[in-house]
Amino acid sequence: AKRASRGARLVVQAKVDLQGAPRVIRGKCFVTKDNIDTDQIIPAEYLTLVPSKPDEYEKLGSYALCGLPDEEYPTRYVEVDSMKTEYPVIIGGQNFGCGSSREHAPVALGASGATVVVAESYARIFFRNCVSTGELYPVETDARLCDELETGREVEVDMVADVLTDLATGKKYSLKPLGDAGPVIDAGGIFEYAR
Repeated sequence: AKRASRGARLVVQAKVDLQGAPRVIRGKCFVTKDNIDTDQIIPAEYLTLVPSKPDEYEKLGSYALCGLPDEEYPTRYVEVDSMKTEYPVIIGGQNFGCGSSREHAPVALGASGATVVVAESYARIFFRNCVSTGELYPVETDARLCDELETGREVEVDMVADVLTDLATGKKYSLKPLGDAGPVIDAGGIFEYAR
């Protein structure tokens, strides 16, 4: 980082090549609805797992979204006896990641193999935890994708062109730009970005 004279703006530059950043994600989506809270993303009983330990990080991912009610979500996000999900894209409604401020929520989703969540809105602390951990991209849209798409649908999330494409129908949906959060997530989180 470069520091200028007192009162001047601090300029920080990422030490990553943004050309190689994974800003286009293609794969199956897992569809959720409004107000998915952090207890549903990773129940409190699994918060004893330490994400800095590789085996516990992987185990944390295996429990991602296991708090969703079975009657509303008959398809499991991560299959029983599996450590990874087959859904790299999560579709949400409004207020995704509400509830407690646990940093484990975006970490669990990232550890499970998720790369991006596309939702109408996020709880502020969840969005900030996504950025600070660098685990996954929290992308916003004005479209009600949770009513348009279904779990298992193949999609492409292009965070360069800011568009999500339903690969079955070819229909395109506008996404809001990541803005200043993008390079921080590309770098792997706030600490990596600041190096």
